[in-house]
Amino acid sequence: MTIIRTIEDLRQIYADVTEASVAKVTGMLTPEYRSMIEASPFMALATVGPEGLDCSPRGDTGNCVRVQDSKTLLMPDWRGNNRVDSLMNIIRDPRVALMFLIPGSNTAMRVNGSAVVSVEPSLLESFETDGHHPRSVIVITIGEVYFQCARAIMRAQLWNAERFVDPATLPSAGAMLKAAKAGFDQATYDREWAGRAAATMW
Repeated sequence: MTIIRTIEDLRQIYADVTEASVAKVTGMLTPEYRSMIEASPFMALATVGPEGLDCSPRGDTGNCVRVQDSKTLLMPDWRGNNRVDSLMNIIRDPRVALMFLIPGSNTAMRVNGSAVVSVEPSLLESFETDGHHPRSVIVITIGEVYFQCARAIMRAQLWNAERFVDPATLPSAGAMLKAAKAGFDQATYDREWAGRAAATMW
């Protein structure tokens, strides 16, 4: 296997960065970037900590973050599996990277910056949904923001319904758990999961 080990060798393979690839990076939200992020109900949050890297899916009704100002995003931490990998990482290393997807759009938005975990009561209350509040809010300070080239989503045909995979052809969550832990009660887990998720969405 031939492995690239220096930046110089890497640059010999790839062409120069285009003007647009540099010009698109800003240190704060432009009105256009803000409108894109506010249209996104789903994003991936990447963090880093002593144990390594973590990338967590985040989704919400409407937009998955609230834009506080041109440098600040607010992301409620709704109910999940209580592993809190992302939150533990942020507490120990504030660096974060976010990638927003917009259903139907081939353009992804990316944010790199830093974050803190807030439990300010007024902030938690401001995200009230169906009488529930997030247990914490991730406050993100934007370092840089830009849109991602559309080629990856175009190649994947991500929004092409004709390419959607039938969930019935994939392993269930219970099956994957049973494969990871011998003796796990797959049938009970799969039978109860949908109802449990619906009752604990917030």
